[in-house]
Amino acid sequence: MELRQIPVEELTFGMYISKLDRPWTETPFAFQGFVLKSDKQRDALKKYCKHVFIDLEKEDRPDVGKVTAQDLAKIRGTTVYKEAASVEVELPKARNAYVSTTVVMRELSRAVEIGNAIDSSRSHEAATQIAESVVRNPDAMALLTKLQENSGATLSRAVGISVMMAIFGRFLQLPVEQIHVLGMLGLLQDVGKLKLPADLAARGPINPEETELYRTHVNHSFRILGSTPGLPPELPGLASLHHERFDGSGYPRGLRGDAIAMPGLIAGIVDTYDTLTAPRPFGESLSPGNALSILLKERGKQFHPALVEQFIQCMGVFPVGSVVELNSGEIAIVIAQNMVRRMQPRIMVVQDAKGNRLLPYKMLDLMKDPKVRPNEPYRIQRTLEYDAVKLDPRELFL
Repeated sequence: MELRQIPVEELTFGMYISKLDRPWTETPFAFQGFVLKSDKQRDALKKYCKHVFIDLEKEDRPDVGKVTAQDLAKIRGTTVYKEAASVEVELPKARNAYVSTTVVMRELSRAVEIGNAIDSSRSHEAATQIAESVVRNPDAMALLTKLQENSGATLSRAVGISVMMAIFGRFLQLPVEQIHVLGMLGLLQDVGKLKLPADLAARGPINPEETELYRTHVNHSFRILGSTPGLPPELPGLASLHHERFDGSGYPRGLRGDAIAMPGLIAGIVDTYDTLTAPRPFGESLSPGNALSILLKERGKQFHPALVEQFIQCMGVFPVGSVVELNSGEIAIVIAQNMVRRMQPRIMVVQDAKGNRLLPYKMLDLMKDPKVRPNEPYRIQRTLEYDAVKLDPRELFL
């Protein structure tokens, strides 16, 4: 039995209340354990308890994760994108865009920290470069950002989140203008963290007092972006949505369902995935597959079911940048998707079976059935944590 302790304020209908923070006999509940089905039950819990323990295995929810064709039609666009450059050709342009964007983010950080305004033209420039690279070839920018060394500095993950949101927008066939907005949202939605203590912003809260302070970064972001001329007018409102949840369990306003604009729903999924896969102590350091499994479990609950399904398809079984172990014992990095055969991406072998670094790297397209031995093709055995291999992105394809 898996019990999870949560504050009463975060309860949603369908949860199974297995245990209280006080004896059942001190409450008006006739049964020791019940499914939360009414406002009356929730009000009574708020009156008598501060937190409760829920049994995840006994939840009683409708099949909210089922996705219909009508659901997909509501979230998908009609813009057709074709790969305009190979990952090898696009990588130098993606690298320039990445370097330029990190410079812009450092400028932005310094400005906010000393109380100056954000340069909206520079933010537009950075988001445009990301969007243009992603439209030409999404794999190049995805590979580059994933291989960059993560740090705990405030906004250090913003570029990666921006790229992932732009890639998802392209996968959904949204217009270029919307991809640009998603990219800018990813860059700026957490700007309010610069108003928090640096260690709290980097690692997240570890107690109720820190949680309350940490959550103020959303309002800081709204205020900072709202006072910055030249940004898309909808951006401050969108920046306040990435911690809202589909079932109403998020913050700051507890919005649910269609009350959360689609860019906010996208931002919530991408931000969560990034946190799950980020290295410790800044994230959970999970493999991509495990992170996607968690999102799948929460579809229709914390996250929009159709968007979760589409995000998993967008990322693929082996997302670009994934570190994988081959049936040869060698270690490789996924450098590009094969959209026809998602189980057989293009990879770059960087370590031999004994753990020795390979130079030059060995490039393999698994869809072409390269052989380990005469009668045995290369296959991916499993994915590893993202930080299992240290690789300098400047060495790619050189």
